[in-house]
Order: sequence, then structure tokens, then C-alpha cells
Amino acid sequence: MIRFLIRLAIYVGTAALALLIAAWLLPEFGLSASGFIIAVTVFALAQSILTPFIINMARKYAPAVLGGIGLVSTFVALLLASFFPGGITLSGIDTWVLASLIVWLITALGGWLLPLLLLRGKLADSSAPAT
Repeated sequence: MIRFLIRLAIYVGTAALALLIAAWLLPEFGLSASGFIIAVTVFALAQSILTPFIINMARKYAPAVLGGIGLVSTFVALLLASFFPGGITLSGIDTWVLASLIVWLITALGGWLLPLLLLRGKLADSSAPAT
């Protein structure tokens, strides 16, 4: 249960960090302070629900695009988060593409590296024989 909560915190934290960095780097990416929590929540929830769905659809109908699933689900999650007022706003095709790349890269790296760093001690503790 603790591992699950740590992974959940990592996922939400990397989503928040990714949205903040995208807003900082891209002038056409708007992120309001009042809607930040809503944007992060909607994005993280949409991403976690959409990724398995899009993977299954791609396996069935377009196996050649399986490698880009993270980018596609990030784009769709950003799109859904932009529908909620007061959260994020994006304008321009280049901003949508760059925001998807930035957010995907940060969440992918954070989701890969942070569990290795934070759960390393937990995994070693759980594999040690009980005395």
C-alpha cells in the first residue's frame, strides 16, 4: 500500500511539475494559479485512464503506433484538461505539439527514475530475509 501511495504521489507530482515547466517554457501555454489543482487532477486522472485504453485500441487497430502511445495519451489528457475552465489554455498547433512533448518527457522520466530512487530502500527491505 505504501508503494502504491508513493507511486501515486510521484505520478501527480511529475504531472504538476510537467505542467508548470510547460507553462514556463511556452508563452502560449496558460496555467492559472487558481485552476492549477484542477488542471493537475484532470490531467493525471485522464492520463491514467486513457493510456491503457489507447494502448488496447492501438494494439487492435494500429500496432505500428504503439511506441507513440505516451505522446498520444498526453495530448488527449492535455486536451481534456483544457476543457475545464480556469485550468490550462493552449493556443497554436506548435504549442500543442511542444506542450505534449515537454509534459510527456517530464512525466516519463519522472515516472521511470523517481520510483528507482524512492523505492530502492523499500525493495531492498522487502527482499531481505526476516530475522
